[in-house]
Amino acid sequence: MDQNDTPRHQGLRKKLVDGLKIKGIRSENVLAAVGEVPRHLFMDSGFINFAYKDQAFPIGAGQTISQPYTVAFQTQLLDVQKNHKVLEVGTGSGYQAAVLCAMGTKVFTVERQKELYNKVHKFLPAIGYSPACFFGDGYKGLPTFAPFDRIIVTAGAPNVPVSLKNQLKVGGKMVIPVGDNNKQEMYVVIRVDEDDFKIEKHGRFLFVPMLKGTVNF
Repeated sequence: MDQNDTPRHQGLRKKLVDGLKIKGIRSENVLAAVGEVPRHLFMDSGFINFAYKDQAFPIGAGQTISQPYTVAFQTQLLDVQKNHKVLEVGTGSGYQAAVLCAMGTKVFTVERQKELYNKVHKFLPAIGYSPACFFGDGYKGLPTFAPFDRIIVTAGAPNVPVSLKNQLKVGGKMVIPVGDNNKQEMYVVIRVDEDDFKIEKHGRFLFVPMLKGTVNF
């Protein structure tokens, strides 16, 4: 791993993983991935001492790096298997994409903020993770590469976008926070067959809003 990942950082990650277990994260694969990915490398240097606290922090462009518990909770709900093809909507810092890569999935991630895309598509391979990164409108997904085994949305949507539902394989799952800007409910959307979808609800969260279009600066 990166030379800036010290034994101290690794020890702090172990403490973070222990805390996630106490909070109810049970998936050994998720816990192992969180224990592997050096979260401090994804944060501005001013926040480096807070990297392994279970909190969200700003990353620029009005976005945040999600709380580790939220990342672990969404990833656990996603129920990924090795070699699954996963679409992530909202690359952000790239941390969630790195966790999914660490779990052996094939990650396709789309980001609407050019500033974040420019940073992440170079940064992730430099620290050993190589998702396919795209600049674009997350509401549209990546139809060229569909269908996907799993889709994860890392921003709060007012509803479940039809275009994303249509990019799920039959039997596939999408994890998406749905609601207004003040709170969202965590949905798991399961594609039962070509025309039928089942929705499960898994508690309230607060995400930055999922916005349409792209930001080109």
